Amino acid sequence: MTAITDTLTASDGVELFTRRWEIDNPRYEVLIVHGLGEHCGRWDGPAEHFNRNGASVYSYDLRGHGASGGDRVDVEEFADLYRDIAAVATATVATSGRPWVLYGHSLGGLQSAGYLINDYVPTPNLAVLSAPAMVATRSVDNVLKIAASVLGRVTPTMSIENKITGDQLSRDPAVGEAYFSDPLVQTKATTRFGKAAFNEQDALSGHHGEISVPTLVIHGADDELVEPAASAGLARSDSVTRRVYPGVRHELHNEPEGAQVLGDVTDWIDRHLG
Repeated sequence: MTAITDTLTASDGVELFTRRWEIDNPRYEVLIVHGLGEHCGRWDGPAEHFNRNGASVYSYDLRGHGASGGDRVDVEEFADLYRDIAAVATATVATSGRPWVLYGHSLGGLQSAGYLINDYVPTPNLAVLSAPAMVATRSVDNVLKIAASVLGRVTPTMSIENKITGDQLSRDPAVGEAYFSDPLVQTKATTRFGKAAFNEQDALSGHHGEISVPTLVIHGADDELVEPAASAGLARSDSVTRRVYPGVRHELHNEPEGAQVLGDVTDWIDRHLG
């Protein structure tokens, strides 16, 4: 299915680039929040899977990412990202009267978890958190942490490399090759962005068990970018089901097991929607 693109103006005037993969008479709808440095155009595969399962799908480029406005991978405060989720949801999935699913990956998983924990509205019926970056695990270079903490105050708009490698994303070499040849992929982030993300991880750390929306957490056991331990605390919520996939790396949907993982996701959604 050909995706339709548009723009949406955020509450502070930033133009967000949006993408939708719609089908006739969907049973439910999905809002995807992508990860650090990427853009929603990399989510055609999962969107098509959801389409085949009877769902229309919506997504957007995070502010400062892809074709959206805003300084490149920069944010004044993390709450701007929560307000963007609310704005896109209000303009898309929350208007049809159908059930909707919030699906966040990596940095988008952190945002989606925080959105749920902080009770932002509109509220999804279900949520899926894919490799959510809930804590800065040992794989995060200490230099980046120090830079985010110190330089985020002194030189907040200074950009530094995120040091992601293709083999960390997926065991399929084509995934990494496509990622780094994609002109819309950003490989740097400002120190202010890093500081905001690390601060938000700290702010949410004591609240991982407070998700009330039925939520599926999926994580690759061999994820080096966001280690599985980062999402373990979310399972303290009675409403959370967590599944770790042996041998799978960061982008579960782009791994050789991607079809199985997405099949498990839609099976879980089907069971909850009835």
